[in-house]
Amino acid sequence: MDASEKAKLIDNLRTGRKSARDRRGSGSARVGSSSLQENAGREKDKRPKAFDFRKLPQVKQLQMQRAAADILGVTNPFFRPHQGIASNVTLIDGEIYDNFASYNYLGLNGHPLINQASAKAVETFGTSASASRIVAGERPIHGELETALAHLHGVESSIVMVSGHATNVSTIGHLMGKGDLIVTDSLVHNSIAEGARLSGATRINFPHDDFKALERLLQEQRHKFENVLIIIEGLYSMDGDVPDLKRVIQIKQAYDSWLMVDEAHSIGVLGQSGRGICEEQGIDPTSVELWMGTLSKTFSSCGGYIAGSKVLCDYLKVSNPGFVFSVGLSPALSAAALMSIEMMAKEPERVAKLRENGAYFLKVATDAGLNTGPSIGASVVPVIVGDSLRAAMLSNNLLERRINALPIIFPAVAEKSARLRFFITSDHTLEQIDRAVNATVEELDKLNADTGVMDRLLKSS
Repeated sequence: MDASEKAKLIDNLRTGRKSARDRRGSGSARVGSSSLQENAGREKDKRPKAFDFRKLPQVKQLQMQRAAADILGVTNPFFRPHQGIASNVTLIDGEIYDNFASYNYLGLNGHPLINQASAKAVETFGTSASASRIVAGERPIHGELETALAHLHGVESSIVMVSGHATNVSTIGHLMGKGDLIVTDSLVHNSIAEGARLSGATRINFPHDDFKALERLLQEQRHKFENVLIIIEGLYSMDGDVPDLKRVIQIKQAYDSWLMVDEAHSIGVLGQSGRGICEEQGIDPTSVELWMGTLSKTFSSCGGYIAGSKVLCDYLKVSNPGFVFSVGLSPALSAAALMSIEMMAKEPERVAKLRENGAYFLKVATDAGLNTGPSIGASVVPVIVGDSLRAAMLSNNLLERRINALPIIFPAVAEKSARLRFFITSDHTLEQIDRAVNATVEELDKLNADTGVMDRLLKSS
């Protein structure tokens, strides 16, 4: 304890003893009360007006990490403001960059027809639904969008909510409860993990794409629980790979379980017409209980949805807290998503071009010796570089060469799996892809060549 802390402690003790003497020596309740009020007033003046969150251990850790990055000269690659539309290029500080950090997969964001549809919705309904849909926020365009999403997935119905993350959290947290079991692939999105935690159900992970392990788990555990929900993704956003959905369906049917497939990154990407993993793998979509998706990627909007049976969606519309107690999706966003679905159907060449670009990126990257993990080259291709510091430095070095690709670092991925994640779109040119891959190889070689400096930096950080 240093001198100032000792002095503060002694002062507090003195104040406490004085208060006790005043209480003991008081001749009347009025005098004692007044003394207490005076002391309380003095103590109140010393207290801060609000809690200082710098005292939290997790905040201190963040500040230490930022300080270490500043000392090492590593610029923060996150939260850079972008001007204009996120497409195959982006504008940063007035300069044009090749952009591999946006999931505008089919290049629909900013399309004139989508902008017109959104503007018309604003003219008709305003910028907000202004209420929960169950109360007074329902607009015709909400039903039109839900019908289009149900048709896209080949199921009876759907329900749209204002946030993709909240869709998973609220739906999983609402459907499952104590006495139930949630079984998740180890690489599912944070929103799924948070929904499972909220539900109070038991949650068990199985190793990524290890369906023998999934079956063993259910053999051992299924009989202990009332309802069991298996959750996987259609295309994994960190690795760019896909599951064997037919195998998972066989397992869930054999063990009387439900299946939820998160298609945030696979709808509009997989399948000849972009209808997702069921089209890609030739699967009856009605064999899956819950299809989840987002509107913020292929559909150039914002929000999330669940698609499935009419009974399920009708139930969620009157009971899911994330829907019932939240405002209806903005009419402008609803119109943008609806027009995006229509355009994807009318222009299937967008999906074909996306897959062509993704396959080309994967080929040139692997041919160049880059570690792309298990990616199939659909829309997400990681370049795994190892530690977080190296990933951040590589991203910054590429930015200096007018290439925008963001790092994924611990704890989003394991420290030894830190990476740059390249999002591929239908608008990218082969020249842009070649430029990005060549620059990545060159800059990574430079970082790897000076291993002594990198090791010293890592140890010092």
